[in-house]
Amino acid sequence: MKKLLLRSAVFSTLLTFLCGAISHRYIPRVEAMAAPAADMDPHMSMTKLRPLQPGDKARADAVVAAAKKAAEHYRDYRVAEADGYTIFMPDQHQNVYHFVRESADPETKVNFDPNRPPALLYTKTDGPNPDYKLVGVMYTAPYGATEEELNARIPLSIAQWHEHINMCVPPQPEQRNWLVGDRQFGLSGSITTAEACRAAGGHFRPHLSGWMTHVYPFETDSTKVWSAGMEDDHGMAHDSMPGMKM
Repeated sequence: MKKLLLRSAVFSTLLTFLCGAISHRYIPRVEAMAAPAADMDPHMSMTKLRPLQPGDKARADAVVAAAKKAAEHYRDYRVAEADGYTIFMPDQHQNVYHFVRESADPETKVNFDPNRPPALLYTKTDGPNPDYKLVGVMYTAPYGATEEELNARIPLSIAQWHEHINMCVPPQPEQRNWLVGDRQFGLSGSITTAEACRAAGGHFRPHLSGWMTHVYPFETDSTKVWSAGMEDDHGMAHDSMPGMKM
């Protein structure tokens, strides 16, 4: 367990470095970004769904097929770990846990390859001997990518990309379950500005790793295959969203 927590801490540090490097390499083009609506979570920015265009469904179906084929190999999370995937913040409660391939992160952000998902999504089973069950994959894009660039990867008429923004990390993060569910810090906290975060003694993150989209290729209901990251605790929860579990 100590080894796992250490790996999590190392990866969190690496992710912070990568976020900084990517945000400097890719200058945000704000006019192409989707700003969070007033009634939405201030910690999440999402792209808007576009009208369906000719060829969109075929392109999206090809991504789902590639995601399913790639994911099949990693139904056992131990195989994923042996192949370089590392669980992100295992000590934090999450409905869906992200296993991220650290070595592939920079490359897969720049060059989209649906056959090589940079992250795998697992739920944690209950019981005396907890296990992880594979449920999907996550694809990423650089912070600052335009909607046209996101649409070139996966049609925005079918998939909604999201990015986590305005997150304040508490001064002693190892001492609390802060990522989700904390009233003050993290992805559901009340702090949304750098000034307020500094006042609370925290560390402000304007964005968390860039754009992401989740694919659940094993779902038989088409409304549940694509999601915007809102169906799990790692994002925001909307009970009313179709196909969402929370």
